[in-house]
Parts: sequence; structure tokens; C-alpha cells
Amino acid sequence: MANLALITGASVGIGREFARYHASKGGDLIITARRKAELNTLKKELEDKHSVSVYVVVADLGKEDAAEKLFKFVKSKKLKVDILINNAGFGGHGVHIERDLSAEFSMIDLNVKSLVALTHKFANEMVKNDGGKILNVGSTAGFMPGPNQAVYFATKAFVNSFSQAIDQELRDKGVTCTVLAPGFVKTEFAEVANLEGTDLVKGGATPQSVAKHGYDAMMKGKLVTINEMLLGFALNWIVPFAPRRLVLSIVQKMQAK
Repeated sequence: MANLALITGASVGIGREFARYHASKGGDLIITARRKAELNTLKKELEDKHSVSVYVVVADLGKEDAAEKLFKFVKSKKLKVDILINNAGFGGHGVHIERDLSAEFSMIDLNVKSLVALTHKFANEMVKNDGGKILNVGSTAGFMPGPNQAVYFATKAFVNSFSQAIDQELRDKGVTCTVLAPGFVKTEFAEVANLEGTDLVKGGATPQSVAKHGYDAMMKGKLVTINEMLLGFALNWIVPFAPRRLVLSIVQKMQAK
């Protein structure tokens, strides 16, 4: 297999664009998500257009044993993953105590537990194979608390922190870990998270541009990358020094309906 990438949440949005961009460079793929039809359509597209090999694994990575099953599949095929892109995740609008608790736990299971499990399993393999690259898709949400999406913002703060620590632990072993922290992206995220009609989802970048930005940053071994320069400046040099109550109020209003 040539430069094999494993991409989660690959059926739509940024994940699908990661797959397309990697395939355009001649790389083979393992693509996984819940939607079998979309994955198979993408497999045919990439194999026909780029003459690469694409494995499809239909899985709900929020389930208890899904990461282990995915890892066992890869091992059973004797595949060596060179690139891991942890892209799968979702959000959910509303005041925490008014949201269904099982939905909040499901968000943690996918956004955090699955990402940790796959990083643990495949980073171990990368170290044994003398190198590899990991890209964890975080969010600008990880730079601040998020009233009206409290759990989602917290999961992305975890991804931000976790990814940087993993990079520090593994860089001298040949494995880099990059966290991509985009602002709003024009995907189905807003609809799934019930954020339509809020100021948070006005405008936004295309999934193609975000995927390219994150992939290129990963290949360069960058630690944290934000796809919009002005947003990056605000998050690094304005938000950390602004009064906490002001930040909380602004974020809450941006996500209000």
C-alpha cells in the first residue's frame, strides 16, 4: 500500500475532502463512517479517478468496541497506517441541563473516547514502524467555554490539549500529531447540531479549503493550525486576555436562537 491514510468520518464534509486530497496525491485509504452508501460511492470515485486502493469500513465509532474492531480489521489485512486523521465528531445545541444526557455522553464517546482509542492503537504501531503522522480535527471551540454547546466545546478543548501532549511525547520517536482547529465550516454540522439560525454559523469556509489546510499542516508537522489568520490572531492574542464573563456572554449570544 502506498502512503496509507485512515480517515474517520469520511462519508461527508471535511472527512470526504481529506480523502479526496490524499488520493489526489496517490495515497491509498481506509475510510470509515456510518454511511455505507456514501463510503462506497467515495471509494469508486477515488479508485476510478486516482487509481488508488480504498478500503471501506462501516462503523459507528461512538460505540464501545468500534475502535478495537477497526484496529483488528487493519491488522487482519496486514495494513500499515502511515497517516491517521481523526475527523469524526458532532455537536449539539442547547442548555446542558435541557439536553438529553445520553446525547451528551454519545458526543463524548465519539469526540473524545474514540479519538483517544484510535490514537493510542495506531500511534503505537507508528512508533514500531519508525514514523507516522496524526491529524486530530479539533475546533476554534476548543479555545473557550461554550454556553449553549457546553459539552461540544469541552470535547474540543480536550482534543486541543491531548493532541499537543501526544506530539511532545512522540515527536522524537518519529510520530507527529497536529490539531486542526477550524472556525465554522459549510458542512452538515450546523444542521446536525441544530445551530441553524445562530450567528455562529454565518459565513464559513469550504470543507475543501479546510481539509487542504489541515492536511498540509500535518505533513509539515505543525502543532496547532487554524485555517483563518484573523481568527487565529483573535483566539491567541485577544480571547485569552479578555474578561472571562465577556467571552462567555459573547459565545452564548452567538449560539442563541
